Amino acid sequence: MATPEKAATTVDTTKMLDPCWLKPDSMEMERVVTVLDKTIAKLEMSSLIPRVIDSPDRFAGLLGPEITKSLAEHQELANEMEHLLASSGEGTTVRAEEQQHCLCLLQQRLKRSARNVLRLLLANPSLCQALKSEAWGTESPAERFIKAFGEFRDFMLERLLTSPVEEEKKIQLTEDISLQIKQNTETITALQAELAAAIQTREEEIHKKDKMIKDLKTSMQDVTKDSKADIQQIKQEGEKQQEEKLEASQARCARLQQDLQQLEAQLSSLVLEHRAAELALQKRKSRVEMEIVNWIQKYDTDMAEKQAEYEEVHAAYTEEKAQLSLLMEKRAVLLQEYSQIEEERRIRQKKEEEALEEFHTRSLAATCIQAFWRGYLVRRLFKPKKKKTTTKKGKGKGKKAKK
Repeated sequence: MATPEKAATTVDTTKMLDPCWLKPDSMEMERVVTVLDKTIAKLEMSSLIPRVIDSPDRFAGLLGPEITKSLAEHQELANEMEHLLASSGEGTTVRAEEQQHCLCLLQQRLKRSARNVLRLLLANPSLCQALKSEAWGTESPAERFIKAFGEFRDFMLERLLTSPVEEEKKIQLTEDISLQIKQNTETITALQAELAAAIQTREEEIHKKDKMIKDLKTSMQDVTKDSKADIQQIKQEGEKQQEEKLEASQARCARLQQDLQQLEAQLSSLVLEHRAAELALQKRKSRVEMEIVNWIQKYDTDMAEKQAEYEEVHAAYTEEKAQLSLLMEKRAVLLQEYSQIEEERRIRQKKEEEALEEFHTRSLAATCIQAFWRGYLVRRLFKPKKKKTTTKKGKGKGKKAKK
C-alpha cells in the first residue's frame, strides 16, 4: 500500500498536470486568458466565413443586407486573389513584379474585408451562435488549427498559474517519468532479446542433443568393440606426440634465448642513439627558444615603432580632416555666394535683354512714326501745289471758250 506522503504527492502532481484545476488568480492572467479566448472566438468565426459564402441560401435568413454585401465583397476579393495566384508564374520579370505588387495590395484589401466581416458578425452574438449551430461539423485545417490554439491557451494558462517551484517539480517529475519509461523500455527490450536468444539457444541445444543421442546410440554399439584397440593406439600416439613436443619446445627455448640476447643488444644500441638524438633535440630546442625570444623582442620593437608612426599619421590625418572640414564649410559658403552671384547676373542679363528688346521695339516704332510723319509732311507740302495747277488749267480753258 502507498504511504500518505506518496498519495499526497500523487494528488498534487495530478492537480498540477491537469488544466481543469487551474484558475486565474490575477488581473494580468485574466487579461491574457481573455485575449486568447477572444482570439479563439475570432478564429472560429473566421472559419465560418467560407462555409457561409459557399452556402448563401442556407444562411440567408440569418444574415442581414450589410453582412451579405460584405460577404459578397469578400468573396470577390478571394476570387481575385485565387486568379492572381493562378497566373502569378506567367509573364516576364516586370510582369511578375507588377503581379507581386497587386498581390500585396489585394492581400491588404482582403485583410480589411475579413476584419470588417468579423466586426459585423461579432457585433451580433445571437447571429454568431446561430451560425455556429447551423454550420456542419467537418474536420478541416482551420478547425485543427483552432483546436491546437485551444491547447496552446490551456498550456499558457498552465504556465501562468504554475509557480517556479511547481515548474521545477513538474520538470523534475517529467524527467523522472521519462527516464523511468526509457529504462523500463530498455530493460524490456533487453529481456525480450535475452528471452529470444535463450529460446533459440535452448532449441539448438535440444536439437544438438537429440542428434547426439542418436549418434551415441548408433556408435555405442561399435565403441565396445573397438575401444580396446583405440585405447592402445591412442596411448602410443600420445607418447609419440609428447616426445616430439618436448624436443620442439627445447629447440624453441634455445632459439628464443638467442633472439632475446640479440634484442637486448639492439635495445642498448637504440638507447644510446636515442639519448644522443635527445641531447641534439634539446640543444636545438634551446636555440629555437632563443630565436623565438629574439623574434618576439624584434616584433615588439617593430610594433612600437609602427604604433608611434601610426599615431603620428593619425594625428596628421585628424588635422588634415579638420582642415578639410573647414575648407568644405568655406566651399559651401562660397558655393552659396557663387550661386547668388550667378542668380543676380542671370537676372541682370535678363533685364538687359528685356531692355534691349524694348529699345529695339521703341526704335522700330519711332522709325515707323517718323516715316509716317515725313510722308504726311510731304503729302501736305505737295497738296496745295496740285490745287493751284488744277485751277490755272481750268481758267485757261474758259478763256479759250469765250474767244
